[in-house]
Amino acid sequence: MKCEAVFPTPLPDDPQKWDGWSKYKSTNPYERLCLDVQQNPTNELIEEHCRELLRWWQKKLPLKNQPSNPVAQLLRAGLDESSRYLTEARMELLDPERRKKVDAVLAAEAEQQAIAEFNKVLAFSIADGGLRPEEEKALQRFGADHGLSEEKVLQFIEAKLKETGTTRVVPEPEVENETVVAVAPGDAKSEFLRVLQLSGLDSESMTDDQRDALINIAENSGLDPGDAEDMVDEYLEEIDRKQIAEITKSRAKPTAVGLNGTSTVKAASRVKVVDEPVPATPARPVLSLEQERKRYPNFSNSLGGQMLLIPSGEFIMGNPFPKAPPNETPHFRVTLSRFYMSRFPITNAHYEAFDPLHKSKRAPTTGDRHPVVYVSSLDAMKFCQWLSARERRKYRLPTEAEWEYAAKGSDGRRYPWGNFDKRGDLANFADKNTSFAWSDRQIDDGYAESAPVGSFPRGASPFGIEDMAGNVWEWCSDFFEQYKAASKADPHGPPSGAKRAYRGGSWKSRFASLRTTTRSANVPNFSCNDLGFRIVCECES
Repeated sequence: MKCEAVFPTPLPDDPQKWDGWSKYKSTNPYERLCLDVQQNPTNELIEEHCRELLRWWQKKLPLKNQPSNPVAQLLRAGLDESSRYLTEARMELLDPERRKKVDAVLAAEAEQQAIAEFNKVLAFSIADGGLRPEEEKALQRFGADHGLSEEKVLQFIEAKLKETGTTRVVPEPEVENETVVAVAPGDAKSEFLRVLQLSGLDSESMTDDQRDALINIAENSGLDPGDAEDMVDEYLEEIDRKQIAEITKSRAKPTAVGLNGTSTVKAASRVKVVDEPVPATPARPVLSLEQERKRYPNFSNSLGGQMLLIPSGEFIMGNPFPKAPPNETPHFRVTLSRFYMSRFPITNAHYEAFDPLHKSKRAPTTGDRHPVVYVSSLDAMKFCQWLSARERRKYRLPTEAEWEYAAKGSDGRRYPWGNFDKRGDLANFADKNTSFAWSDRQIDDGYAESAPVGSFPRGASPFGIEDMAGNVWEWCSDFFEQYKAASKADPHGPPSGAKRAYRGGSWKSRFASLRTTTRSANVPNFSCNDLGFRIVCECES
């Protein structure tokens, strides 16, 4: 298992300038002492790291008497626990027998990770129902590069072939005296394109793991990884063009009408908008769009956050395109009553007016105007309760329906700004500033991680709501559930569940994942460095 060991000398006094101090409680004793297991550290190096780390923590002990000090809040339990955990790691690594057991456990974990990656590549290699000799050789190379023995690789291949009923493809016998021609790069590209076509994936169904596995296949076949990325993008764009053309053609098709006024032609399109009678909406004054805007003007809340009116309306929720991800289908018609939504995600400054201690949990290098992260849905809901009591208004998290309507409007657009993509001035996503396998190296949006809110005004939704695509995911109030093909009015999702939904993608997402229909979910108390929230305010009757 690879251990990222950062041990600057001398150790910075400021804990925010290095993260080695935070690893004191890791399950990996090498990581606790900021050591790299791959480098097989000597006993002398183990002693040195332990001594320096204990000395660093010793200097911080006076902070135990300063509970309001931000650094004390950041270090927290480490002031009491660090010396015990560091000493335990030292003893474990200096004892030959105990260290041998640790190395065995870490090696087993690394092997399991390598096996998981290998199985992804193997699944793509047999996607067309056969395993070619050149593909098997590429699998052997991949396994060797990831520390798997040739014998184990062969066992995995045999087991997979037996499980799936796939057979090895026997090459045609060579004609005697036939001139052997070297495989040209163009042939490798043709073979990779064949693999892409057999995958049956499009931009909305291809996951990041699947894309990584495809690039690995291409690289093991001799293609340049950059060329393979371009081929995947071109393939996905072509599939999307064909799907959109199909949808457009189907919608434009005239419908014959019988004598009784009913259609005599069955719908042939794979995309069919659910057009059932819409349930009655809750009783509210029926106002025109102009009347709504006049009666419910935009306002700024007590924290200075702009709240924009989202007028009552109707839209198609979910993904109507063929091969849409299962959690985005089926699509259905929704009517919504007016509400206010914050123009931007809640920022660090706004959230810390409610919870000043959160400042110690900010993502590194982020300022007051960056979206708040490391907040669970429970934290976000408490913020809404606090703001509601402060202003005597009803603030809450948006429902999934409200979020999607505010992002896409009623015209069915793919992204908040429309249907065009591949631009760095629309949203903050995984571009050349990031190091993910799916990062788009051709685009520079200017940020390696989160951006201050409002940095991409050209990416605003039809209602002027900004940062709904990329930057940070945003919690919704709904517990996650699969969609059902039935029209709804002001849906709020199930009353309980294991996971809560969030929407919008983040700075870690590929561009195609910034769709207005993209969904994800996690347990309500989950938090991370690319998940925040925005708020809605209910309109008074």
